[in-house]
This record gives sequence, C-alpha cells and structure tokens, in this order.
Amino acid sequence: MKEDAEIGTRKPPCKNTQSNMLPFLSLEHITVRNLDKTLFRGLTWHIRSGEHWAITGNSGSGKTSLLHTILGKNNVIDGSIHHYFYDRYRETHEIADPYFNYRRLIAMVGHHHDFRNLSHTADFYYQQRFNSADASDAPTVEAYLEGRGEDPLLAPLNIGGLMKKELIKLSNGETRRVMVAHALLQRPALLLLDNPFIGLDVQSRQAFHGIVDHVAASGTTVVLVTAPTEIPESITHVLCLEDGRVTGTFSREGFLAQHRPEERRGIHINPQLLAELTADAIPGTFDTIVQMEDIHVQYGENVILDGIQWAIRPNEQWALLGPNGSGKSTLLSLINADNPQSYANKITLFDRRRGSGESIWDIKRRIGFVSPELHQYFSSTATCLQVTGSGFFDTIGYVHACTQEQLKKARGWMQLLEIDQYADEPFKKVPASVQRLVLLARALVKNPPLLIFDEPCQGLDTHQKDHFKQVIEALCRHMPVTLIYVTHYEEELPESVSRFLRIRNGKMI
Repeated sequence: MKEDAEIGTRKPPCKNTQSNMLPFLSLEHITVRNLDKTLFRGLTWHIRSGEHWAITGNSGSGKTSLLHTILGKNNVIDGSIHHYFYDRYRETHEIADPYFNYRRLIAMVGHHHDFRNLSHTADFYYQQRFNSADASDAPTVEAYLEGRGEDPLLAPLNIGGLMKKELIKLSNGETRRVMVAHALLQRPALLLLDNPFIGLDVQSRQAFHGIVDHVAASGTTVVLVTAPTEIPESITHVLCLEDGRVTGTFSREGFLAQHRPEERRGIHINPQLLAELTADAIPGTFDTIVQMEDIHVQYGENVILDGIQWAIRPNEQWALLGPNGSGKSTLLSLINADNPQSYANKITLFDRRRGSGESIWDIKRRIGFVSPELHQYFSSTATCLQVTGSGFFDTIGYVHACTQEQLKKARGWMQLLEIDQYADEPFKKVPASVQRLVLLARALVKNPPLLIFDEPCQGLDTHQKDHFKQVIEALCRHMPVTLIYVTHYEEELPESVSRFLRIRNGKMI
C-alpha cells in the first residue's frame, strides 16, 4: 500500500554510550504465575538505558507472557522486578496523582486492538466493518487519537490520510500504525510491541522497521517480540526464550552472526487419521463454486472494489494476493456471506445466484473460513475442543452443544494439527498460535467443499507453518476441495495452488 511505503527513511541505530548505560529495568530470579499455571521460574534479565531488545523463541516459549509480566499483568510470586526508569521519573517530576505508578510509563501494542463503539454499549463485532450503518458507530482515527494526530512524534507513521476513516475500516497495516500512534501519545518510557510485523505486506514490513527505528531514536526504550528474521536495525540486543527459560542473550550483531534457520523437523501426516476424518465428505456436484461479474463495492466516496471478474471451478486451488488495504478481505466477505453489498452485485455461489432465497447459513455450511479478523473477534470461554466443534454450526463461540461423535471428530482434527494436548484447556488461555490452529481445525471439521484461508499461518512458528502446509497439501490430494489462500508470504502457499488472482487498490492487476 502506498501509504505504508512512504513512512520515511530509517534512522541509524541508537548506540550505547557511557552516559546511557544506567540500569533501566531488572528482572531478578523471578517466578511468575497466572492463575494455576507457572509461566517462569527463576528468570533473570537486565535492560540498560539506551538498549532496545528483541525477544525470540518458538510458539509457547513465553514471549508474550514476558511482555505481560513487565506490564504487571501476571503475578510475580518470587524474585523481584526493579523499574529504574520509574525511580528516575519520580526524581525529576512532580506527581500529584496518588495512583500514579510504573505502569503509566509503559505502553503496549499487542496482537489485537481494543477499539470500542461510540455508544460504549458493546465491542465491535466481526461483520461490522462491512455494514455501513453499524460501521458509523465506530469512532474515527481522529477521535481515537483525541485530535492529536498532528503531533510531530507521529510524523513517520504517516496517518494524516487516515484521520477521517472509521477505525473498523482500517486495513491490518493501518490498524498497526494507529495503535502505535495511540501508544506513543502516552509518551511512554518503555514501548512493548508484540509481533508488530505479522500480517503486513513486504512494503509495510519495511516501513514498520523504520517506525521502530524512529521510536527508538526518540528516546523511548523498545522491547519487541519478533521472528529471528525480522529484527530492526535499532534493536541492540536479543533475548532467546524456550519453555519459559532464557536460553541466551546476545548483541544484535552477535545474534545475526550465529543465528541459523531453524532446523526443520520431519513432518509426518497420519494418512489413516486423515482418511477417517474425511470419510464422510460428500463429493460436490457443483459446476461453479464462485462466479463474480464486474464486482463493485463502495462506501460513500470510497471505492473498495471495482471491476473484479473471478470464476472458481470445483477442485481449483487459488491464491488471492495483494498488499494491505487492496480489498482482499472485502472480496472474501462477499463470498462468505458477511457483506450485505453482495446483493447489489452479480455473484453466484455453489451454482446459485446470490439473493435468490438462500440464507447466509446455507452458504456458510459449505465454507470453512478463518482470518485474522475472525481471530480478533473470537472471544470464547469455551475449551479449545468446544471451539473446534463450533465449526459444525458456523457460530462465533460455543453456542450449540456438539454430539459425542462431533467432539470425537473435532479432537481428531486437533490431533492432525498437533494441538490435541490443548483440547480441554480454555481457548482464551492458550498461546495465540494455538488459538489460530484451533480456528483452522474449526474450519476443517465439517469437510466443506470450499476452504477460505486468509493468512492462516499468521503467528505460527516455523514447524507449525510447515506442518499446516503439509496437512493442506495432503487434504487437497486426498479429497475434492476448492481452496482460496491469502498470504503475504508466497513461500507459505501449498504446492497444490496453481491459480492466482492479484488485486491492488480494489482492481485486478
């Protein structure tokens, strides 16, 4: 996206000098718990002023939990955390608020936004961005930033063109920039970023590196969770985690010099289990899965899609590609019956013209779907097994009780995706990568004729990505299935994908 690509040039890394080697934050032999789970035991880590850290590790190693511990969200039951930056702030500032504490000097940008409706009566819901009447209940970027969008600190974020846009209509890259802007306006001493690069296209990732460098150069200490291959130039040190333990601390240069791509473990897909899980798949008798003719979607003066022509036949595997904000999510929403503007367009789904009397549930029962936005709004107190089973009913949440046979099949899909050990754990308490795999299992349980995977590998570690890719390749070989796959990393595409639709600024290219 052009806006994402124009976020200024990178500033040089912030170098340590004798004057900024004061202690900033110390974690001394801490043992940390959250509810009944021990997250860390005896963990020690020291950050000095002028240092900026990246945290790396496999899924479930404790990266996000460490950020939450620094933020004060987890219970430290042994050891100590010393916030030297807070002590120095108190020495140099008059503080009248009796409730002011170190947390007021920390800002965090996590996986999900915390936007709310203007009415404050409810959180956003998944389809809201596609319903113009309900989308108007969302605040604009200008309101969210309290009219402070012209602050010079935010200049490299290039959000001027977004100020009049409703928050719910922002693309993934735009949302990240606005969340960082909101965090920076707090003037934090410490900025925590949890995987800020996932879901961004190539240009947006490059631009976001520049944003991190800008924040570091402004005097804010940055600690970010990221992949080993996505470490901005301003990062001075790297912390490696495994199973809640520190396995190494390095200078950035030392880490990059010794880092080798993760050794790929052998991938084994149980063919017998896959055959059992797909035994009741009903072969499709459709001539056309999707037929789109001259698609046009517009909200006010803003044209989202224009002139899209797309025909998908049974058993075809497609990649839908394009930069952030190009219209991919809107295009998928027309297929998945989430966008009311589908009635104003010429769309045929499963041999039936949209609007000829079918319900959205008639459409959804033939589609297995997952996306980052669905994950954002999928807040459930159910177990991972129950969330997987909700795929039989296409509900966001565990609304209908599953039969024992359905739960058995749901557990089988979890086993195939190597997450069955989490079956009885609450969905909200497992790592974000496991949540994503649970939602992927949810999309697969009913053996639908059409699978729509929108950035399915977002947030997964290397082995999880490789394993999921092998599962989908085996599935496409084993049974008739039509696939639409969206990704910003073309190496993630299954080998079965042989057809491509690329869009930019709402148009086919």
